[in-house]
Amino acid sequence: MDKNTIFGFLLITAILVVFSIVNKPSQEELETAKRRRDSLALVQQQEYERLKKIEEEEKLQALQTEPVNENDSSKITEIKEEYGAFYNTVLGEEKFYTLENDLLKLTISNKGGKIYSVELKDYKTHDSLPLILFNGDSTKFGLNFFAQRRSISTNDLYFTPTVSKTNLSAASSPETFALRLNVDADKYLEYKYTVEPGSYMVDFDINAVGLDNVIDQNIRELELDWEMYVPQKEKGKQNENIYTTILYKHYEDEVERFNGRSNKEVQSADIPTRLKWIAFKGQFFSSVLIADESFQNAQVQSVKLPDEDKFLKNFSANIGIPYNGTPSSTIPMKFYFGPNHFNTLKQYDDLDLKELVNLGGYLGRIINQFVIIPIFNLLDNFIGNYGLIILILTIIIKLVLFPLTFKSYQSQAKMRVLKPQIDEINERIPKEKAMERQQATMALYKKVGINPMGGCLPMLLQMPILFAMFRFFPSSIELRQESFLWAHDLSTYDAILEWNKHIPLISDYYGNHISLFTLLMTVSTMFSMKFNSSTTSSAQMPGMQGMMYIMPIMFMFVLNNYSAGLTYYYFLANMITLGQNAIFKAIIDEDAILKKLEAKKAKPQKKSKFQQRLEEAAKQRGYKPPKR
Repeated sequence: MDKNTIFGFLLITAILVVFSIVNKPSQEELETAKRRRDSLALVQQQEYERLKKIEEEEKLQALQTEPVNENDSSKITEIKEEYGAFYNTVLGEEKFYTLENDLLKLTISNKGGKIYSVELKDYKTHDSLPLILFNGDSTKFGLNFFAQRRSISTNDLYFTPTVSKTNLSAASSPETFALRLNVDADKYLEYKYTVEPGSYMVDFDINAVGLDNVIDQNIRELELDWEMYVPQKEKGKQNENIYTTILYKHYEDEVERFNGRSNKEVQSADIPTRLKWIAFKGQFFSSVLIADESFQNAQVQSVKLPDEDKFLKNFSANIGIPYNGTPSSTIPMKFYFGPNHFNTLKQYDDLDLKELVNLGGYLGRIINQFVIIPIFNLLDNFIGNYGLIILILTIIIKLVLFPLTFKSYQSQAKMRVLKPQIDEINERIPKEKAMERQQATMALYKKVGINPMGGCLPMLLQMPILFAMFRFFPSSIELRQESFLWAHDLSTYDAILEWNKHIPLISDYYGNHISLFTLLMTVSTMFSMKFNSSTTSSAQMPGMQGMMYIMPIMFMFVLNNYSAGLTYYYFLANMITLGQNAIFKAIIDEDAILKKLEAKKAKPQKKSKFQQRLEEAAKQRGYKPPKR
C-alpha cells in the first residue's frame, strides 16, 4: 500500500470523524427524541390495550351469541377458564327494567347492569320526539378489574335483579332497584339505583360483597369505563356542538372544561389527582357522575364526529374509583340527569354544578349571576312571552347605562363641533408630518379641555355587559322552543330561508339559511356606526369609512347560527341606542357647546401644581425658561 493510499484512508477517516462530531445531536435534541420515543411507546401501549379490549369484547360476544348446550363440556370449560368465578354471568338473555319518577324515566338493562337510556319527561327534542339523553346501544358503562388473575369487564356480563317487577315508580316515596353479578349466594357485585320524587339526582351504589378473596388482593382501585355517543337534540347542530363538551371538578377545587369551540378532532386529559365529578354536557342537558367522596383519577376524551353523523361527539372517561378489599365494600355515587338550568343546579351549590351553565369569564359570570338572571327570573314570574321579557330586560339595561351613554354622546358632540378645526390642522400640516399633526391636535384638545378618549371610556365600560349577554342567551334553557314573531325557537337561529345544497364558502362560513334577526342586527349596527362616524375626521383616520362596515358583516357571518334571542337583543339594543342618540341630538345645543369650548380656549392655561413644582425646582437650579 503506497503512501497516497494511506493518506486517502486517513483523509476519509478524518472526514467521517469531523462529520460525526458536527452532526452529533445536542442534549436538547436527544431529550426531544427520547420524549418522541416515549410518546410513541405510550401510544403503542394504549393502542395495544384498546385492541386487546376489543378482542376480549368480540370473544365475549361470540360466546354469548353462539348457542351453548349444557352438555357441551368443552365450551363450558372454556368459559370457566376465561372468566373464573364469574363464568355463570357470561351467558343470558338481555331484559329491560324501568325506574322512574315524575321527571325521569330510566331504562336499566340486566346486561352490564347499566342504565340503558334516560328520558327527561318534561322535554322534547326540536322535532317533538321524546328527549333521550343517551341510548344503550351507543353507551358503555362497566367496571374493569382482575379476579383470580383474570381480566373481568362487567359491561357485557349479565346481572340478576333482586326483584321480579319490571317497572318501578317513585310516585310518592323513594324507589330502589338493585341488580347483582352473582358469584354465588353470598358473593356478588351489586349495582343499586335509587330515585326520589321531583329530583333529577339518582343515587348509585356499588356494593362488593364477599369478593375480597375473588378480586385480586393487591387491587385498591377499580377501573370504571363510561362512554357515550351524544345525540343531537336541538335544531342548530353547529351551534349545539359548540356547547357540547366535557367538564370535571377537581376535589375541593375548581371546575375545568374542554373547549367546545376547538377545531381539534380529539381533546383528552390525563388527570392523576382526585376528582369530585365528571360531566358529559350538552347545550341544555347533561349527564354527570358524582362521587360521594372522590374519584382517584381519570382519563377523559372528547372526539368530534363528522357533520353528517347523527351524533355530535363521542365522550369517554376511564375513572379510578377507590376499593378497600374488605368482605363488604360500598362505593357510593350519584348521577345527575337533567337540564342545565341555573336555578335547578343552584340547589347543589356545594358541588359547583352551576358551572354546567356557561355564563362567561369571571366578570361576565358575576354580571349574569347577580344581575341578569335575577331580573330575567323576576320578569318570567309575571310575563309569559319571552320576546317581551327580552325587550323589557334590554330597556332596563339601557336605563342603567343611560348616564354612561349620555356622557359618551356629550363627548362625541364636543368632538363633532371641533371637527372643522381638526380638519383645518390636517390641511395645514401635510400627512408626512404625522407626529406634528398629532401634537397640534392634542394641543387643541388640551386648550378646550377635551379628553379624546371621553367618548370611548363610557362605551368600554358597557362591554362587559355585551359579553355577558353573549354568554347568557345561548345558555338559557328558558328560551328553548319558545317562539316570538317569526322565530319558532329563541334558543336557535330564526331562519326565514333555508336550502340543502352546499355552496362553497357560504355554506362553510355562513350556513345554509338566512336568520332575519341577524340581518336586522347587522343593518342597525351599520346605521349606528354611520351615525358615530360623523364625529371622526376622515383625514385623521383614512380608510375608516370602509372599515367600519367590515365588523358588522363579520358578526353577521358568526352569529347567523346563534340563538335568535341573542341577535334579537343586539338588534333591540342598537335601535334603542339610535333612539337615544336622536333624542340627545334634539336636546343638546352644539352651538352652545362650541361657544363654551372657544371661551375655554381663549382663557390662559392654568398650570397644574405638579408643573408649578417642576418649574420652581428648575429655577432653583438656575434654569431660565425661554421667553415666548
